[in-house]
Amino acid sequence: MLDQIPEILRAKGFLTEEQSQAIRDKAVQDPDKRIDRILLESGLVSEENYLQAMAEEMGFGFTDLSDRQPDEEAIRLTPTKFVFKNKVFPLAVEGNGTLVVATSEPFEILSLDELETLTGHSVEPIFAPEKEITKQIKSYFGVGGETLGDMVGGDSPDGNVDLNPDDDEAMAESASVIRLVNEILTEAVRERTSDIHIEPGEDGLQIRYRVDGVLQLQALPPEIFRFQSAIASRIKIMSKLNIAEKRKPQDGRIKMRVDGRDIDLRVSIIPMLYGEGIVLRVLDKGKMVYDLRKIGMDQDIYDDFAKLIALPHGILLVTGPTGSGKSTTLYSALNEIKGEDTKIITVEDPVEYQMAGISQIQVNHKVGLDFSAGLRAILRHDPDVVLVGEIRDFETGQIAIQAAMTGHLVFSTLHTNDAPSAFSRLVDMGIEPYLVASTVVGVMAQRLVRRICSNCKAEVAVHPMDLPSDFPQPDVGFLWKGSGCEKCRSTGYSGRVGIYELLRPTPAIQPLILNRATSSEIKIQAIADGMQTLRTYAWKRVLEGVTTVEEVMRVSKEDEVAAPSKPSATPAASSAADD
Repeated sequence: MLDQIPEILRAKGFLTEEQSQAIRDKAVQDPDKRIDRILLESGLVSEENYLQAMAEEMGFGFTDLSDRQPDEEAIRLTPTKFVFKNKVFPLAVEGNGTLVVATSEPFEILSLDELETLTGHSVEPIFAPEKEITKQIKSYFGVGGETLGDMVGGDSPDGNVDLNPDDDEAMAESASVIRLVNEILTEAVRERTSDIHIEPGEDGLQIRYRVDGVLQLQALPPEIFRFQSAIASRIKIMSKLNIAEKRKPQDGRIKMRVDGRDIDLRVSIIPMLYGEGIVLRVLDKGKMVYDLRKIGMDQDIYDDFAKLIALPHGILLVTGPTGSGKSTTLYSALNEIKGEDTKIITVEDPVEYQMAGISQIQVNHKVGLDFSAGLRAILRHDPDVVLVGEIRDFETGQIAIQAAMTGHLVFSTLHTNDAPSAFSRLVDMGIEPYLVASTVVGVMAQRLVRRICSNCKAEVAVHPMDLPSDFPQPDVGFLWKGSGCEKCRSTGYSGRVGIYELLRPTPAIQPLILNRATSSEIKIQAIADGMQTLRTYAWKRVLEGVTTVEEVMRVSKEDEVAAPSKPSATPAASSAADD
């Protein structure tokens, strides 16, 4: 029947006579390759159309798996190693005992015969695309399941691999553990993960990926707990850390390539109650574009911010929690103003992305090179613009103030909830209010909200009673949501976009700073002067159909002061800004 595939597809309208003949000619030229492989590699017919045609011709079913939920009994019945080796996915056990499995290989009959022998059940195939089968296998059998199957079911007499749990280095250097860790890291990168959390607990090991700012628990084979120490040791070796040190926190870095892209992983390891907890921050250089016009700012915010970064001196602060896009905003700002006539030096902890045309310094606490020491040294190198990764203490803040007063433009970050709180934070560090008022030229607070998936985006009716009290248009009638699809992993969201709050100290705000006013008092005056709060900016994104009410409520709280004027919907910004 293999030889008849081109003619079958031609008869069903998927190939022309010329295309059918071309496939047959290629099969003659390459007799060692099966004709169905030649067909799919040619791209003349999609895998879905090919499988649908074969299912109809052979009397079997076809599914795209999007609406199929597997039976627990079918999952339990099918050996994990067989699933990964043959790329079949168990779907159901019918009333007569027949095991229904999805496969993308209509002509791999021997593997189905083997499965009948292993399970003692007759097997009925149903055809489905390979990529969907692979996705379902990872969801139900876990990341690294195939490798773990080999590790716990090898050729040794007791069915276990010969790994000595007391020899961490030997375990970490074994081919199986190397492969397992690589699978975990590679899968995370392909799923657009920003952070990988490897967390030991009393009941076992769990791995969570942070995707679009939200942690998602990954399915794992239960056997992975036995290799918890080996996984930690392997990551230490890759990070060039001390494999024997299990009592103190350690930080390192891993460089790897995934699908032709350079990936940096920032590694943090901390001893915990049931083992070592590991968090890896994924820095995908290939996907980062540092362009202020593409990080989601409205035109008026962009215009004001562009004026601030063009000033000859002063301090410009970007505030927000970890993972809110501060680094992207600052790097984009530096990228906008760098040039042959501008000397830019940064001191960072760590240097996340290397940028041409900018001198970057890595903080090294072991030798006493912290932010304050680095900033003090930078000022002797005649810079025009300075970036300090974070103002954490009085000393760093004081040196930044002095740098701004002596003709330098200083960029930095603070961890505050909104822009007005930045002034109180600096004063609380011990910096004199008059210095803060005279040097800080602007504060940008920001967050990242998940963008509604464009593939499954749909209008939904809303009732005013279901909307938050500060929603600007309670009679809007309908909004947008993602229903969940393959593209967004059924979350309804894909990618993120920034929301911003830009405060420029006006003549009315500066006296408040001098008099040590509270952040609430400064916020009231800033709104009166025209500042748009994070919450107000976010509601605009909801009305534009970019994000949802639930996302806004997740990342921001209702303004506790008089609300500014209601926003009107404007065209949405086109690109996401991920940290």
